[in-house]
Amino acid sequence: MPDIPFLSDCTPLTDQQRDLQRMVREFAADRVAPLVAEANANEKFPREVLLEMGKLGLLGGLVPEQHGGLGLDHLTYSIVIEEMARVDHIAAVYMSMPSSLVGAGLRRYGTDEQKERWLRPLAQGELFGAGGVTEPRSGSDVAGITTTYRADGDAFVVNGSKAWISNLDNADFLVTFATKDKALGRKGISAFVIPVDTPGVTLKPYHDKLGFRSISTGDVFLEDVRLPAGHLLGEEGQGFYIAMAAVESGRLAVASRAVGQAHSALEDTLSYAQDRVVFGQAIAEFQLTKAKIADMATGVVTARLLTHAAARLLDGGDRARVQLSMAKQYASDVMQRVATEAVQVHGAYGTSPEYRVSRIYRDAKVFQLVEGANEIHRLLIADYLLGNRK
Repeated sequence: MPDIPFLSDCTPLTDQQRDLQRMVREFAADRVAPLVAEANANEKFPREVLLEMGKLGLLGGLVPEQHGGLGLDHLTYSIVIEEMARVDHIAAVYMSMPSSLVGAGLRRYGTDEQKERWLRPLAQGELFGAGGVTEPRSGSDVAGITTTYRADGDAFVVNGSKAWISNLDNADFLVTFATKDKALGRKGISAFVIPVDTPGVTLKPYHDKLGFRSISTGDVFLEDVRLPAGHLLGEEGQGFYIAMAAVESGRLAVASRAVGQAHSALEDTLSYAQDRVVFGQAIAEFQLTKAKIADMATGVVTARLLTHAAARLLDGGDRARVQLSMAKQYASDVMQRVATEAVQVHGAYGTSPEYRVSRIYRDAKVFQLVEGANEIHRLLIADYLLGNRK
């Protein structure tokens, strides 16, 4: 159904932003929309579509132009991520990777040689990467990682495992983290770039996940993985800060994707409610349905406004940690509520794979867990407000 202006146009856009938004919308409709259901069923996103996205510059995001990216500001970045997510949020995940966990550390801490070898082809869709932070016993607690490394002559040797790492089937390399000495806490953590074909690297994808099905996620095992010195990202001991370098863009991307998915669930609900006839009238005429639609629309608009406000703060030089936690937590909670109501309005049809609200419903729960569980974000927000955190 056509856009309803006040739902979509919460923020005045420049001509350049509208042009880029339109390009993403057209590509998403022409190339991504026809394959979403199949990719979800097969648990695999087609690499050839990613290559097309790279050629169009859709992966360049926040990466500076001198390193092969688009050099977007954060607001424009949020807008295009949301636009793609309205069709498929997994395609939007790939759009965000060069700007967030995979690319952010390279952008801020990489040497010129590392940027040319890894960041430029990442931003141009010639190589693909994965970010390896989460471990079986440490998720949000980055400082608690147990993967270790040691120096061996002019090389490093890494041992350990990572869990819930995404993009295993398309990744050419990992940006991952290990500790020199667990007693040092965050000061002992270093970051490494590891090609997936390095001896000692084993990838083990999970299957039949609840949501996020079309992106391969699983375990990474690192057994005596030997790396030349040039694969150390930044300096020894900077790993925690390199991981945190991706926090702002990562949370902004998740919030933007959640808004896009919630918007689509609302659109589908509006269309279905006007077509579905019960007791001689469209269910859109029932008061209960109208109340649900009103609450869904209000949630989508407020989540979008909060997300754009955080993006503007980033563009002004503020790290916007509180606002980004608010945006990520609120937008993903809105997505979950909107998806639940969308399925409720669709009734039994809401459980059918022929209706995308069923997929949005399953994905919504995962949104509340990724990039920091929402319970963690609530603690962060409260601690900032109470003065317990700077």
